[in-house]
Amino acid sequence: MHEARGTHMGRWVVLLWPLLLIKCVPLDCQDEQSCPSISQEKLLDRVIQHAELIYRVSEDSCTLFEEMFVPFPLRLQSNQAGYACITKALPIPSSRSEIQQISDQYLLHSVLMLVRSWIEPLVYLQTTLERYDNAPDLLLNKTKWLSEKLLSLEQGVLVLITKMLNEGMVSTSYSDPSLVQYDMQLDMLESIMRDYTLFNCFKKDAHKMEAFLKLLKCRQTNNCA
Repeated sequence: MHEARGTHMGRWVVLLWPLLLIKCVPLDCQDEQSCPSISQEKLLDRVIQHAELIYRVSEDSCTLFEEMFVPFPLRLQSNQAGYACITKALPIPSSRSEIQQISDQYLLHSVLMLVRSWIEPLVYLQTTLERYDNAPDLLLNKTKWLSEKLLSLEQGVLVLITKMLNEGMVSTSYSDPSLVQYDMQLDMLESIMRDYTLFNCFKKDAHKMEAFLKLLKCRQTNNCA
């Protein structure tokens, strides 16, 4: 039954994957000068669309990895937060009341912090997945796609910060070695659980990015239900 469920999920993802690629509209923004014709409203819509698709693909990738590699009892162990997310120490609001109270500026900078904290870990995931004997090309391609779209999202958020907050372009450099140090000597099961934790945590943070950007949108349009 487990094998059949995994096969069903794999077929569903294969069918959805081309649609996601078609639907994704490029941001085309390396800096503010490269997209002067894009209005602030349209740029925000495109950034939100990217965040939505990143979250959706991260969710699919996590499920695919889980069903292919993670023993069922250990899925419950991970879901019980036995593994800390790499972004846990970042000053990102988590409760609904905190999120509602923070400024537009801090919303955007929170998204930027989350995006940048995941750039290197996603590169790592691409590398480690290539060492799996039976990792499907679909999972490898989706992880590569997430890494590329995260860089695109970073550029879009940087331009939004310039347009909306009248701030200069924020430096694109970001490095916190404590977030990206990995033990490459783990046994196979430990390596699987580490990678599974990364997939799960990225999925959660991708959802935060999407939620923060949508809150910013509703504030801009005065349409927050």
